[in-house]
Amino acid sequence: MAAVTAAVAVAAGPAQAADTIKVGEINSYTALPAFTEPYKKGWELALEQINAAGGVNGAKIEVISKDDAGKPGDAVTAANELVSREGVDLLMGTFFSHIGLAVADYAKQRQVFFVAAEPLTDAIVWQKGNDYTFRLRPSVYMQANMLADEAAKLPAKRWATVAPNYEYGTSAVAAFKEALTARRPDIQWVEEQWPPQGKIDAGSVVQALARSEPEAIFNVTFGPDLIKLVREGTTRGLFEGREVVSLLTGEPEYIDPLGAETPEGWIVTGYPWDKIDTPEHKAFLDAYQAKFNDYPRLGSIVGYATMMSVGEILKKAGSTETPALIEAAKGIAVATPLGPITYRAVDHQSTLGAFVGRTAVVDGKGTMVDFEYRDGADYLPPPDEVRLLRATN
Repeated sequence: MAAVTAAVAVAAGPAQAADTIKVGEINSYTALPAFTEPYKKGWELALEQINAAGGVNGAKIEVISKDDAGKPGDAVTAANELVSREGVDLLMGTFFSHIGLAVADYAKQRQVFFVAAEPLTDAIVWQKGNDYTFRLRPSVYMQANMLADEAAKLPAKRWATVAPNYEYGTSAVAAFKEALTARRPDIQWVEEQWPPQGKIDAGSVVQALARSEPEAIFNVTFGPDLIKLVREGTTRGLFEGREVVSLLTGEPEYIDPLGAETPEGWIVTGYPWDKIDTPEHKAFLDAYQAKFNDYPRLGSIVGYATMMSVGEILKKAGSTETPALIEAAKGIAVATPLGPITYRAVDHQSTLGAFVGRTAVVDGKGTMVDFEYRDGADYLPPPDEVRLLRATN
């Protein structure tokens, strides 16, 4: 596919080669446009703002972007082309967890600095963490613990799970089970369903879940799989009288397509963009809407914060040399639309948080209500535990 191999250079304003910092960016644009297109708009806005303010240490940033088509092999090929052929100074991006892990391993082998934007697997900063990789988004461990705080308050004892059968899904279920069981030792896990990502047989999944007679369900599906699950589950009455806790479902990328079909009352993580009234978010929202004449999705936040992180790291490092970038990134503070974050030195995980609330239908559209922002710093294990996890690598 031409879209997989074509590179697109984006720079705000002309700059001589010697005055340019090259950033290689990789993501699953053709595989998951609902998230990655807003993500691209987010980093483009941040790039424009950084360069309009004079760039970094007198140099403009140029982004060379490649599509991995949702395939780890393509992502590694793209990374190698960016480093070997394009001569980029660092890498950023990726969406799927298994792709993020593949690029992180490449970064380790080639000793290239890499800011992972979206991959949620814990392994990328813990069991398979390395010196060269830093990660922005709150991990499955972090978000699972945020949700477990709410799930533990429910009377339900019999729980079932449904998740895509790849790294993100398996790690999310494991993290949620551990978190909820720690809070509620009386919990019983009565069923697990593992549909292939993007190929869910919603009818058989719903039947299997219903047969187990759970009192609550933990859902990890997203995108088209989520829509199919919701429709089939609603038709067959799976959700009636049952609590559902659902990772990511409150993000506009996934709740907006559901529209009036959005199930009400699910406990979710998400991004209620139209209800956040902080100064940082308002400034971002105004700039985003002015540039794109569109509302932001969670991907927009991720793209913007990733690019801003890269800018701050480069500024602090005062160099594009990998060792300097690594040292600069450890403990660095970055301003984001959701408030200030830091990248922990111990595991390279940022403290970006997430909103936790419930789903509702308002004016025929799905939305989040009764939400609260949970600071990621409150949902990270202590340094001693992290050192043990990273020591296994």
